[in-house]
Amino acid sequence: MGLLKDPPPAYAFEVSEAGIAVAEIARQPKISFAALERDVVSVSPLRDNVLRPEALLHQVRAVAAADGSRKRRRAALILPDYAVRVSVLDFDDFPADSREQTSLVRFRLKRSVPFDVDSAALSFHAQRDSAGGKRVDVTAAVAPLEIVARYEAPFRLAGFHIGWVTTSSLAALELVPHTGLNVLAKLTGRVLNLAVLNHGVLKLIRSIELSDCTAQEITDHLFPTFAYIEDQFSASPDTLLVCGFGAGTEESWLEAQLGVQTVPLASRFGQPGELNAGLLGYLEMLKET
Repeated sequence: MGLLKDPPPAYAFEVSEAGIAVAEIARQPKISFAALERDVVSVSPLRDNVLRPEALLHQVRAVAAADGSRKRRRAALILPDYAVRVSVLDFDDFPADSREQTSLVRFRLKRSVPFDVDSAALSFHAQRDSAGGKRVDVTAAVAPLEIVARYEAPFRLAGFHIGWVTTSSLAALELVPHTGLNVLAKLTGRVLNLAVLNHGVLKLIRSIELSDCTAQEITDHLFPTFAYIEDQFSASPDTLLVCGFGAGTEESWLEAQLGVQTVPLASRFGQPGELNAGLLGYLEMLKET
């Protein structure tokens, strides 16, 4: 991405209901975590997520104390997956003009998003057919502007300039191999995020609020994902990468039920978990640029 050609930000933050994972970015990033009380953040795609902004601001200041400079420190902000609607839209042809692209993406999203898309925060990335055809898969992320602004506000009050915003799963995709047909299953609290990548190109992404978070319920959601892969690619995935599943018993269950190699998501910066996978993926992205 062109934005990452600029010098990296001083900090990156990943926010969840449980707390804030933070990386102070340098040659060797310094990574830490600060817990939040249960009623500070409540993730939803439809209503305000930050219930106690003063408590969130207090923790931001605690994990990233002011350095005495009046200049705002640059930072990246990684939002919870369930706060943002992310979709992969397919187009037989995609215009070159950026305004036409934005209008077309907003029009397509109106069919599936239960809020006003025209006034929402929108970001999208076009993935063109590697074979040179006109077909384009567009990854689009959209959220009510008020939700995004409320997440950003405490960081701005703490002296940060938020120059880049993404979601946990989108950032964590940087930890998925860029070759082969792979599925990422990432669990954060009661939200399961599934992504399908074919040679590094995102083909499907879903965010599902679970009712009981059992291995069987997760498997029940993976079966239609695997059916989609079989239908689209006439193949089975090479690997199922899992993140946030705890001690690993679910990995064995999923491998036995689905008949696919199941391995934990990995990072050179530490073990990705339900509260920091996006942060570690973002650091991986920085190191590759």
